[in-house]
Amino acid sequence: MRPKTPATSQRPITFYVVKGKPDACGRGCDRWIAAEGTIDAGAAPRFRKFLQKVPDRGLPIYFSSPGGNLDQAVTMGAMLRERSAVARVGRTVAEECGFEAQDGDVCLQLKASGRELRGNLATRGAVCASACPYLILGATTREIAPDAVLGVHSPKVVTFFRVGTPTAEMRAAANKRGLDRADQLLTNYITRMGGDLGLLRLADTVRYEDMHVLTRDEIARFGIDRRAHVETPWLFEFSTRSMVQKIVAERNETDKSFRLIAWRLTCFDLDRFALEFRRPAASAASPASVRVALGSTNSLALISNPVTTQGFEFWGTQFRKATLLSLSDAPNFDFTEAAQGPDGVGPSRTSRLSNEGLASALDRLLATCAPAKVNTAGARSDIVDPAK
Repeated sequence: MRPKTPATSQRPITFYVVKGKPDACGRGCDRWIAAEGTIDAGAAPRFRKFLQKVPDRGLPIYFSSPGGNLDQAVTMGAMLRERSAVARVGRTVAEECGFEAQDGDVCLQLKASGRELRGNLATRGAVCASACPYLILGATTREIAPDAVLGVHSPKVVTFFRVGTPTAEMRAAANKRGLDRADQLLTNYITRMGGDLGLLRLADTVRYEDMHVLTRDEIARFGIDRRAHVETPWLFEFSTRSMVQKIVAERNETDKSFRLIAWRLTCFDLDRFALEFRRPAASAASPASVRVALGSTNSLALISNPVTTQGFEFWGTQFRKATLLSLSDAPNFDFTEAAQGPDGVGPSRTSRLSNEGLASALDRLLATCAPAKVNTAGARSDIVDPAK
């Protein structure tokens, strides 16, 4: 379920304020700061100068960066702490750039102009890697979406010798001094920011040429984002088949491990829809049914025999538009996973998910659906009375 990591900009990091649609960055939030690109040797002074010009200290900051200069990242992280900032990982698409590449010269000039731009946010596959996770650790509030990517590796030491040609021994000694300095810098910084030094120990085991993508368990254990339940809003995605999707990371209270689950809505036409639920493949003793509550009296049952492939189970069902409206009318919905015990009754697990973003996402989905078929005779009912 982890998305493929896309390429991130190697251009020097740029900061700009963005105005989005209502609730674009969460309930009641439509403005944010975008920070995109490589953390270069002059990033921290530019960041401080930029923040001094942004009077609203409550704007969340979305980072999309492959990393870069460790000293600059730590300095910027301290600025986030001074500001009591909210830091997240996400990509911004600036509307003013039109068809120009978001990291192209024309678009970067717009982003560096100091103007407030219009834009859209996406967390799916957004990357914060190398020095970037340490930067984010400085924020007072750190919120990592379940479909974003955090990556770490050991630091790279860049040495300069002013006189003569250094020997191999001199290079090795300089490299060791640099690594020791980086280790001490990060140890002090992580401790000061309330993180877990396990993050540094893990990063030190990964070659600079490689990258370790942090699992949700590691993100929580290392103190980056300790929330037990994290979910994306419902988002419209246009691909070979348009869909509305939600991804959730939730902690199992029994063993404290996390699992990633996903919900996906698609349409056959304007009156026929499909709902798919995806979770890690369960053991034989795990829940054997999935049911979505539609209000207090009705529910929608998903198929009892899920498809299992590549370590995941896929549960699904089909329904009519009236059922879709029942799902979208409420601010949230409950879904229950029930197990089948020896006597026919087993333990169950109920989770409540937000319907944030569902109304606007469905509007975009409906605009792509084929016209409804006129002949609907013989269609079965989708609503299941839980009392029966």
